[in-house]
Amino acid sequence: MTDRGGAPTGGSAPGPDASSPPAVTVGMSPKRTAASERGDTLYDRVGEDWFHQLTAYFYDGVTTDPLLRPLYPEENLEPARQRLALFLIQYWGGPTTYSERRGHPRLRARHMPFPIGIEERDAWLTHMNAAVDRMDMASEDRQTLNRYLADAAHFLMNRPG
Repeated sequence: MTDRGGAPTGGSAPGPDASSPPAVTVGMSPKRTAASERGDTLYDRVGEDWFHQLTAYFYDGVTTDPLLRPLYPEENLEPARQRLALFLIQYWGGPTTYSERRGHPRLRARHMPFPIGIEERDAWLTHMNAAVDRMDMASEDRQTLNRYLADAAHFLMNRPG
């Protein structure tokens, strides 16, 4: 993983507990880095379809999750899946379609209406980690992605417990 300036961060440490802050700034709009200019990003390595498959696997789990499904107001989860795929594509070095369509990600603000405590965070991570486990990718990329997802899930918590 890289920080906003493109420097490496974090390792393969397990996800944060309720008291530890995210290791990276996940709410900021991703910036183009030297890596993206060189074509050396996760997006470049796995491609756009990979992110769409990842989010399809993730939402397969959310669909039947009694804790998470009520947090999605749309009956059809496809729009939410598309938004997540576009966000991840942009964040990991792909086209900026997400920002072009929706503006700044404003992750905390967009998620504030939904109660996200430890249980919701952990359920989200369970489904996302299961989706990542189904994907073909380099071990180092997997560790980096898992760390980012854990940090992002923790960052979006807005309720205790």
